Amino acid sequence: MNANSSLAPSDPEFDYIIVGAGSAGCVLANRLSANGKHSVLLLEAGPKDSNIWIHVPLGYGKLFKEKTVNWMYQTEPEPELKGRQVFQPRGKTLGGSSSINGLLYVRGQHEDYDRWRQHGNAGWGYDDVLPYFKKAENQARGADQYHGSGGPLPVSNMVVTDPLSKAFMDAAVQTGLPYNPDFNGATQEGVGLFQTTTRNGRRASTAVAYLGPAKTRSNLKVETEALGQRVLFEGRRAVGVEYRQGATVRRARARKEVVLSSGAYNSPQLLQLSGVGPADLLRKHGIDVVLDAPGVGHDLQDHMQVRVVMRCSQKITLNDTVNNPFRRTLAGARYALFRKGWLTIAAGTAGAFFKTSPRLASPDIQVHFLPFSTDKMGEKLHDFSGFTASVCQLRPESRGSLRIKSADPTVPPEIRINYMSTETDRTTNVEGLKILRKILNAPALKPFVVSEYDPGAKVSTDAEILDYCRERGSTIYHPTSTCRMGNDALAVVDQRLKVRGLEGLRIVDGSIMPDLVSGNTNAPIIMIAEKASDMILEDAR
Repeated sequence: MNANSSLAPSDPEFDYIIVGAGSAGCVLANRLSANGKHSVLLLEAGPKDSNIWIHVPLGYGKLFKEKTVNWMYQTEPEPELKGRQVFQPRGKTLGGSSSINGLLYVRGQHEDYDRWRQHGNAGWGYDDVLPYFKKAENQARGADQYHGSGGPLPVSNMVVTDPLSKAFMDAAVQTGLPYNPDFNGATQEGVGLFQTTTRNGRRASTAVAYLGPAKTRSNLKVETEALGQRVLFEGRRAVGVEYRQGATVRRARARKEVVLSSGAYNSPQLLQLSGVGPADLLRKHGIDVVLDAPGVGHDLQDHMQVRVVMRCSQKITLNDTVNNPFRRTLAGARYALFRKGWLTIAAGTAGAFFKTSPRLASPDIQVHFLPFSTDKMGEKLHDFSGFTASVCQLRPESRGSLRIKSADPTVPPEIRINYMSTETDRTTNVEGLKILRKILNAPALKPFVVSEYDPGAKVSTDAEILDYCRERGSTIYHPTSTCRMGNDALAVVDQRLKVRGLEGLRIVDGSIMPDLVSGNTNAPIIMIAEKASDMILEDAR
């Protein structure tokens, strides 16, 4: 397969072509087209965000396995998880994963970004990135030292404050955790309510918050159902993109830059399909090598979660509403009329951040608390009253890879995450579950608990807990770092997110993270896109 450009004079031209209209791509499309000086083409492989469940916060459960808006990837068998394949939902619609995610707004720790800077990434320390978090934000609590107001992205307080979420917070305080009203403020440690990317009880994806206000601009063209097939090169300069819409293959030229914003799986896949990646892999699939870049698809990282399910003694959980036709209808009506109630909840009401060891400088575990329960996320809720809390190791040492399986862009890539492949990762998960169990057995939750349903009393020793992690551990949907930023031989982009060794090509999405942040990834990806927009516009002068 020839990787060189096959652009024709009749192919349309734009200043910038953005591949992927997700958490980053929609931000870029807004910011790069705002001054009216630059023409922008935004390509999205999925459809418009017209599925009604995208806009209902609790609708993420309905989209978990909805293939029209979800890539529905699977890992290869995971060696440390008993050879299980781990389902990897990723957004495939305007807004990308911000249209199907759990809506939590968590930036991570100040130390995460200072660590990026310590690795040699100038301009990416906490003090450097904070202005971009603030620029993006329209914070319900108003502007302060850590937050902004008036930005495109609504950040709202949790609307549902059910008795279970309050009891969980009280229980965590009883075990020694401080109450923390703002996980994105001075410090992350403690227990509190999450904030969400919602506005008036509706999801505020980047398609809603950023692309919506920009859609009518004459210098912005948005194409949906447009699968990027390859970046087109002249020598080592990216000059355009080839994409498929239905049965038609189209090409477009980029006068200034091509920007890949397709996420931690699709950006490295597209690079490899375009001749940029490990040379032996590309040749194996008959792809001409534009640049031998062994780091493309390397260093894949993800957060793993392990859940604990409790039987509740009172009929106050979402299970009880969903399984009762009258209460279910009432909840639907309440949402339709007032945008309140169960349908407004995110993938976590209360949360906690704690250290598994006093020798640590900052928390290494995040807890998501949910007032419902199920055997597998996205599947039917239990027929009994139940609630869930999960542990998520914030800074896993395990590293994986993404490699194409074929030169055909429609063939899903080979995803290997290698969860729990280091001793630290195994120990942290075990210790995290032990601490979570102490919280769930604290006095404040006693009136609400019948028993622990899963894993239950049969799992008590460290060895049994580790085995449970292997049996039940799953993703919490934060893949990153497959095109990471840095200065070493395996780094894919530099500090301005330009692909090293090439011209006219940048990557702006979660794949550029030097390593995982200690929290959810949507807010940091939006920050990355805000910062990248400024860099791209500066370089255009």
